[in-house]
Amino acid sequence: MRKELVQYIHSKKMLQAFIREQPRWYRTLSRDPNQVAAFEAAAKEYYEQTLPQKVEKIANSLEMAALMFNMFQGMQE
Repeated sequence: MRKELVQYIHSKKMLQAFIREQPRWYRTLSRDPNQVAAFEAAAKEYYEQTLPQKVEKIANSLEMAALMFNMFQGMQE
């Protein structure tokens, strides 16, 4: 694998952990270093860091908070 690509991966902890868990990407990037964008996208998807996944997490948290608030109000009545 190219030195600059190895340095780039080591500079980002998430990518470093992902390539250790998914070694097929090491082979893919060794053969075609231009796949780095696909590699980063796969890592974000794996660690649930994409925008739709973040929005869904926030929505679930708000839904849970609303449910807890409603339960708390019901207990006080």
